[in-house]
This record gives sequence, C-alpha cells and structure tokens, in this order.
Amino acid sequence: MEPTTPVQVNYASRKPRILLAASGSVAAIKFANLCHCFSEWADVKAVATKASLQFIDKVSFPKDVDLYTDDHEWAVWKKVGDGVLHIELRRWADIMVIAPLSANTLGKIAGGLCDNLLTCIVRAWDYKKPFFVAPAMNTFMWYNSFTERHLMTIDELGISLIPPVSTRLASGDYANGAMAEPSHIFSTVRLFVESRSQPGGSRTMS
Repeated sequence: MEPTTPVQVNYASRKPRILLAASGSVAAIKFANLCHCFSEWADVKAVATKASLQFIDKVSFPKDVDLYTDDHEWAVWKKVGDGVLHIELRRWADIMVIAPLSANTLGKIAGGLCDNLLTCIVRAWDYKKPFFVAPAMNTFMWYNSFTERHLMTIDELGISLIPPVSTRLASGDYANGAMAEPSHIFSTVRLFVESRSQPGGSRTMS
C-alpha cells in the first residue's frame, strides 16, 4: 500500500469520536462495559453483528450510545440519494475499535468480504484514521495458521492489534485467545490519542 497522510484532529475543540463494534464471540458479553468505559471520555457510536447480539446485554447498555445493526443499514436507504449508513459512520468516526473480533470476522476482513454493516464499514474505512482490533477466540483458533496469515494481512492495512490474553480454565489449565479486558482496550486507545495531543506536540494520528 502507498503511504498515507495521517488525519489531523483537534481535540481541544471536541471529544474524540469512537466507533465501537462487536462481532460474534461470547466475549461480546463485555461490550456494554466497553461502551461505558469509552462513553465518559468520548462521543461513542456502536455497531453489532447479528451473531454478537445474543451475547450483548442490552439492559445495561449505555443510554447515550446509539447501537446500530444490519437492520439499520437497510432501513436507512429508501431511494437513490439517501445516505448510506456504513459510509456515514465511517465519515463520523475518528477511530474504530472492534472488540471482540471473532475468528470469522477476522477472516472476512482479511479476505475483503463485506456482507454486513460492520464489514462494510471496514471495507470503506479511511485507513489514514486509527483502527484497533481486540481478537477473541479459543486457543486452537488463535494458534491456527489461518489466524497468523489473517493478522499479517490486517497489519498491512494499518490495523493495530490489541493482543488477547491467557485465562485460567476451571480445570486449572490456561487457554490463550481471550479478549483483553475492556479497561485495557480503553486505556490503550486513550493513551494513543493523548500521546498525539500533547501541548506543543503533534496532533496528527497515524
């Protein structure tokens, strides 16, 4: 890919605009918590795949965060000239974060597929803007050779990885591939933004 010019955002005038997304992993049970972490610091919009919705706790979801699904993508467009939701969300956001990123959605992104709202946003994303992913999958999926290839592909796109962590199972064994905690995902993104917004320093985001 050709080098891109970083997007310049002045956060002295407004909050960062963060687009949070969840794909179909049981780790999506933490998505409401993730949205709460970000919503006190940034303007947040959220996107959920159909598979993730069975895990998301809508009761505890932040009231000030709009949650978009595939149904919204089709409902918005009625005729030629109407807005396209995945384009509008891409334009609105300063930063995108997918957490959890399932093995399935990782494979779709690496292959350039765009069959739902989330992957359409990714396919249309302006890669001059920061993009983070926090994978979540079982140990065997995480160490599968396809995962390594797919991670290399999204790295070439400029997508930043927030690595999964090890968790202890009821058997006492440890498993790798669990999504990083929402607090860690939040602190990683916030540190990234604030490191580029220091007084007298660069306000560019690469």
